[in-house]
Amino acid sequence: MLQTKHSEACLPWYFNYPTAPQFSAAIGAEAYGEWLGGLSANDPVSLYIHIPFCRSMCWYCGCPTTITQRDPPNQNYVAALRGEIHLVSELTPQALPVSDVHFGGGTPTLLEPTEFLALTELLRRRFAFRQKTAIAVEIDPRTFTAEMAEALSAAGVNRASLGVQSFDPSVQKAINRIQSVEQTATAVENLRQQGINRINIDLIYGLPNQTMQSCVQTATVAVAMRPQRIAVFGYAHTPSSNKHQRLIEKAGLPDSAARAEQAAAVAETLVAAGYREIGVDHFALPDDELALAQKTGRLRRNSQGYSADTCKTLIAFGASAIGRVGEGYVENAGALEAYSQHIAAGRLATSKGYRLIGEDRVRGAIIERLMCDLEADVPAICAAHGFDWTHFLDSAERLAMLADDGIVDVENGFIRVRHGHRILLRSVAA
Repeated sequence: MLQTKHSEACLPWYFNYPTAPQFSAAIGAEAYGEWLGGLSANDPVSLYIHIPFCRSMCWYCGCPTTITQRDPPNQNYVAALRGEIHLVSELTPQALPVSDVHFGGGTPTLLEPTEFLALTELLRRRFAFRQKTAIAVEIDPRTFTAEMAEALSAAGVNRASLGVQSFDPSVQKAINRIQSVEQTATAVENLRQQGINRINIDLIYGLPNQTMQSCVQTATVAVAMRPQRIAVFGYAHTPSSNKHQRLIEKAGLPDSAARAEQAAAVAETLVAAGYREIGVDHFALPDDELALAQKTGRLRRNSQGYSADTCKTLIAFGASAIGRVGEGYVENAGALEAYSQHIAAGRLATSKGYRLIGEDRVRGAIIERLMCDLEADVPAICAAHGFDWTHFLDSAERLAMLADDGIVDVENGFIRVRHGHRILLRSVAA
């Protein structure tokens, strides 16, 4: 079966190119400081704020998180975050205009409402927010309160992303995430009561004990809440790098064929409910900005996934946060203590990064168009960067195998993923 032959289990998700494993300590705080100082005061930027705390560990998780049952670690971390915001904003041209803000984690809504409001107020003082600035936050419905919903509204949040993964009790037990439909529906209602109507729900297929039927049932329940977007990710079992995933029984995981069936069934359910397929793993209602961006060729892919944000610069704050400026990528120290120590000493917490060269930009552009549009005009992209397109296709040895298997069509340098093979998009990008 093609899904087995071209398995994507160990392939990157291509939020960035080059991907994080290629970052090195050769790019540090000094380089990042220079790149920040070289930004144009007129070009809008995006901001990412990483809050790495959760109340419990979900065993499937691949994100850098810290489990805490008390608030002081959060408060100490927020103090370091505030320090980093001061440091960075002093190195950039004054009051850079902001297009998008994303609070990720972890669980950003574990902060106290007053802490969250104070943090957003500081960002507004240090950067130039616009009336249309999009502010998004990730939410765990299990710990989300009506008081936090009020604080999000007061802070100007206008998009919320709720983690669900699966409503199947058997799956929830196997991944250590017990979350009722009622908890999720209450979180959605609290957000809408505060005027936050742009809601996303995240689902996962390929989890232990998961079946095609349970995936469809979860998707059906999610659709009934009518979020604007639904993201459907494939679980990546990487216990060598995520030790808590060792608590998942590998024998209970579906094989490649079953994963493909689950993904196809969920996609069919969502499309039948009126959602448009976006890239490899997103679905959006026709009037959502992602669907509109895809329709007009403006869809982008960055560290937060699919986006209509066209900013070239992403300034990232927090431990392990990855940002991008014109010259390349930077990543902060991942350990909370090391991150906080750098900031307390008055220096940037950059631990590694990557300086882009011309060929990186071309390959990144080709991969982004494939991930967004399921096709890429390689000659046109190469011409825009001053490169010979034949060099890139000649070096893509696996592409011919994908073409032979009927997954892609390649004609005069134009690559198009064939209908029905969206699930293998990352293989094409690779």
